Amino acid sequence: MVRPYVRTEGRVRADPDVRLETVVLAASGPREGLGADARRVMGLFAHSRGGGLAVADIAAALEFPPSTVRILVSSLIDDGLLTRPVAADDDRPQTDLLQEVLRGLRALV
Repeated sequence: MVRPYVRTEGRVRADPDVRLETVVLAASGPREGLGADARRVMGLFAHSRGGGLAVADIAAALEFPPSTVRILVSSLIDDGLLTRPVAADDDRPQTDLLQEVLRGLRALV
């Protein structure tokens, strides 16, 4: 049995934005110098065929405590090896435009 702080190289807190339901994607980049546990996390993405994995799924696959996986994933994000999908807020219409459309539709009725 390996203690969680050994797996996380002494790091005790994850980024607050990395929760169990957070989906992460593998980024391209150099992977030399990774610890054994980080290599195991990154190895899971070889089978995902470019898709994302939730932190909870990574914890289940590796049979690690979820809190430990959150810290490992946070470290890999900090190192640029994992990324989080970016929300597409720019594609949403502005509220003013939607209100104007609504007024026009109400005027038709």
